[in-house]
Amino acid sequence: MATEVKVPQLPESVADATLVSWHKKPGDAVRRDENLVDLETDKVVLEVPCPTDGVLKEIKAEDGATVTSGELLAVVEAGAAAPAPSASEPAAEVAPSDSPAPAAAATAASSSDSAHDKLSPSVRRLVEEHDLDPARIQGSGRDGRITKGDVMNHLENDDGEAEDMPVVNGGGAVVGARNEQRVPMTRLRATIAKRMVEAQQNAAMLTTFNEVDLTEVIALRARYKDQFAEKHGVKLGFMSFFVKAAVEALRKFPLVNASVDGNDILYHDYQDIGIAVSTERGLMVPVLRDAGLKSFAQIEQEIADYGKRAREGSIGIEELTGGTFTITNGGIFGSMMSTPILNPPQSGILGMHAILDRPVAVDGEIKIRKMMYLAMSYDHRIIDGKEAVQFVVSIKQALEDPARLLLQL
Repeated sequence: MATEVKVPQLPESVADATLVSWHKKPGDAVRRDENLVDLETDKVVLEVPCPTDGVLKEIKAEDGATVTSGELLAVVEAGAAAPAPSASEPAAEVAPSDSPAPAAAATAASSSDSAHDKLSPSVRRLVEEHDLDPARIQGSGRDGRITKGDVMNHLENDDGEAEDMPVVNGGGAVVGARNEQRVPMTRLRATIAKRMVEAQQNAAMLTTFNEVDLTEVIALRARYKDQFAEKHGVKLGFMSFFVKAAVEALRKFPLVNASVDGNDILYHDYQDIGIAVSTERGLMVPVLRDAGLKSFAQIEQEIADYGKRAREGSIGIEELTGGTFTITNGGIFGSMMSTPILNPPQSGILGMHAILDRPVAVDGEIKIRKMMYLAMSYDHRIIDGKEAVQFVVSIKQALEDPARLLLQL
């Protein structure tokens, strides 16, 4: 019996999806709930599972096609088995001793093809660019999938294949390949590009800076991190302190938590904080719903879960929508100062940066303290400079005296 495989129902905010890659070919045996194909939307990659055991009979949409909800992707012959070689076919000749056996060569080719099918678009481009065999790369992702980091590690550590050396002409100039490659943007990257341009065109964006002494937060974290991890099963990071400080500041300055809707200002009496997460596919911003009602442990647990699933590509699109304020941490990459771009329709975004030892005047004395620069970009259409500066100062005060977070001061 033939069973149809269709595009799952897409969220209301997503009109269509791009078919990224098939993991099976016509004639391959398939199992129920096995991932057949990846679909990329503006925000996430969706896996389409096989509805039944059988054989993939026919593919209706090829890689790169744009598909919509309910569209037919493939046909599976339920209960069938993969076709076996015909008994009437002549036996293969014995391969010469100095050449690989056909079975071994077929196995190697099959392994390479299978590994290639499981690659994400960005990893596939990197593999093809360097002419690598995916079967030789050790994958560290979910189900053994190869990540971009795995490819980079392979390139750095693999000495088995020497690259062709550039030719030097008589004048001493290096004559080598000057290749160029044109690669289409992924749906996510194109959406990020579009939204970033819209943010700059549609908002009167301005950034205010300050610095915060994190010595007390670091000391508090060092004092209780082991007990915290033992009790809650998650590490006590810095982000929960910043989320808590941002929540208190948003309560004091509700305009920063609001957004422009036409000629109206839309206020929110809740704090849904977006946490920017860098992935191979681009930047994602999963949202901590009702962050003001969550404990330090709940915040750390949700952030850890979001980060893991965002990098795996298994995060849900509903977890990336909404949000009233965003926090982004360029410090994990070594950034000392930046001007973050608003995440529309939000009116504010807080940028964290690297924590560095710097000499600071404290009570008339020069001391070495753990300092970080803060940057808050805001929509000047509804937020005045005074409010923006006071908002950042409120965060600064809460982090420099963490007891304020417990007392909600």
